[in-house]
Amino acid sequence: MKQIISFRMNWLLCLSFIIFSLSSSPVMAQTMTVRTAQGVSYVFTANSDDMTYSDNGKSLTIQGKAFSTSDITGISIDESVAAVKNTVTVNYDGTSASVLVAGNVAPYVTGTVNGAHVSLTQTNTDDIDGDEITYTLSGSSSDGEFSMTGSYKATVELNGLSLTNPTGAAISIMDGKRINISVQKDTQNTLTDGSGSQKAAFYVKGHAEFKGKGTLNVYGNYAHAIKSGDYLSVKNCTINVLSAVKDGISCNEYFLMESGSISISGVGDDGIQADLDGTSSTGEKTGHEDEDTGNVYIQGGTITITISAAAAKGIKAGGDMKVTDGTLDITTTGNGAYDSDEKDAKGCAALKSDGNMTISGGTLTLKSTGTGGKCMKADGTLTITNGTITATTTGSQYKYSNNITASAKAIKADAALVISGGTVTATSKTHEAIESKGTLEISGGVVSATSSSDDAINSSGDFTISGGYVMGYATGNDGLDANGNFYLKGGNVYAIGSRQPEVAIDANTEGGKKLYITGGNLVTVGPLENNSQLTQSCYQNASVSANTWYGLYQDGTLVMAVKTPSATSNLGTGMIVSTSGTTTLKSGISLSGGNTIFGGMGNVGGTASGGSAVTLSSYTGSGGGMGPGGGGFGPGGGGWRW
Repeated sequence: MKQIISFRMNWLLCLSFIIFSLSSSPVMAQTMTVRTAQGVSYVFTANSDDMTYSDNGKSLTIQGKAFSTSDITGISIDESVAAVKNTVTVNYDGTSASVLVAGNVAPYVTGTVNGAHVSLTQTNTDDIDGDEITYTLSGSSSDGEFSMTGSYKATVELNGLSLTNPTGAAISIMDGKRINISVQKDTQNTLTDGSGSQKAAFYVKGHAEFKGKGTLNVYGNYAHAIKSGDYLSVKNCTINVLSAVKDGISCNEYFLMESGSISISGVGDDGIQADLDGTSSTGEKTGHEDEDTGNVYIQGGTITITISAAAAKGIKAGGDMKVTDGTLDITTTGNGAYDSDEKDAKGCAALKSDGNMTISGGTLTLKSTGTGGKCMKADGTLTITNGTITATTTGSQYKYSNNITASAKAIKADAALVISGGTVTATSKTHEAIESKGTLEISGGVVSATSSSDDAINSSGDFTISGGYVMGYATGNDGLDANGNFYLKGGNVYAIGSRQPEVAIDANTEGGKKLYITGGNLVTVGPLENNSQLTQSCYQNASVSANTWYGLYQDGTLVMAVKTPSATSNLGTGMIVSTSGTTTLKSGISLSGGNTIFGGMGNVGGTASGGSAVTLSSYTGSGGGMGPGGGGFGPGGGGWRW
């Protein structure tokens, strides 16, 4: 049964007819739809007891929702229509949009529809048993928008929505509370903005929590693609940022990736950016309740980012960055640039934190090809406890002036660098592959660093290795270099330095520092720093074959196998070996099984066969310098001869 009532008739007669229709209809459930001049329809469960009129028919109140009768364009009673409780449904159809508001939330929702431009206001929802209103958006329009204001939590469902706003944001939610963005399962949703003053194609003033198992595609043609005024989190859904004038995803307080997939390309600034909302950090909070840190948390999912803007960052944290799981594939191709605010040169970075950075899991594939680019850059301490990291830089130095430059490095920490686990492979073409501007400590994991023209691994302070597997391979400088003291206390180390005057392992003897070897298993191609203090015995062999597997044995047990470089420039400097027991060395061995490490230049746990024993002589590491009578590099030195 459907009855349509025109409001051009006398209001008293009209309302009397409505009340009669509702009270005298069959038992079957009915709904009443009230359409307004603003283009919004409200659907009520039929109940005449909840409907009154006053002021001589100028005002109509239905279940708490007051209407001015002059705004009502029609009422229909239809037993086949039923609005879902606590919902607002918006459907776009070309140049128009329909809005249907469930009666139980009708008192709290007002709005207007102008063509396909929908603007709604939400007020207090405390009277609906603490539940929040769900706004379901579907359909398509090339000239439409959805905007909402209010101050209460809400859910926005994207259910097969394709929405373009040529003059502003596609979706703008000016509600300062938590907004659930539910991307419905198996749906494709696309948002595009145009010219205007909006902050993003999809803007949420409050907290934005993206969920669901559907796909959201966003084009940000004016500023950011997605922007949250507070924190932003992602779980399960797929987000594709296909272009943005500024950041792909921008937020304040913190960014949290729990699961799902994010792909970002074609942006004019950072891929993902999180900054403080206030002036000082609250520190990390349990459950992130009321947290404002500027931190980035990546706990799972897949993130793929490709950016080309100058000095842009793949993921940037205004505070700390913590990666505990997930798959990250980030490439930056932009060159360096001068930062006029900080009066300094800046390069791109795949991962950048203004505070500390901690990697405790996940698979990270990071690449930077532009001048001054870096794969990982922490202004604080960088800590790696687990995970698989592959970091490659191929760019050269960015030079703004003679004393304002940015060098391309794979991994850099401005405070300290601590590695206790995981697999780290770092490669740099023109500068250090791994650098700490403070101290550097390696106690576990597998670390492989290669540099074509600088140190493979460098520490501005003390450099300590006490465990793990470490390779530093430099064809243009030192393999492992400390500007402070270098302590080898344990672990398994393979260091390859360039020719004279570079060494395999260097310490700052000019500054009164030393190389101390007290433990561990060591193989070098190239000498050690002169005046080294060797508590553990070291041995040398002046003849080294190219592209050959060598086996290092302690008390007859193979502890590490390494392969020499195929290039001959490093090999004329000889080899040094050391273990904590009886040390022997074999060349030309064949390996089976085990684990390949150091990018194919090392093996642990394998079985060696064949090969021939290498004649070793004692290496003291004492003496004065690089000239005749010196300790390491001249005739009469303490164990090394060119």
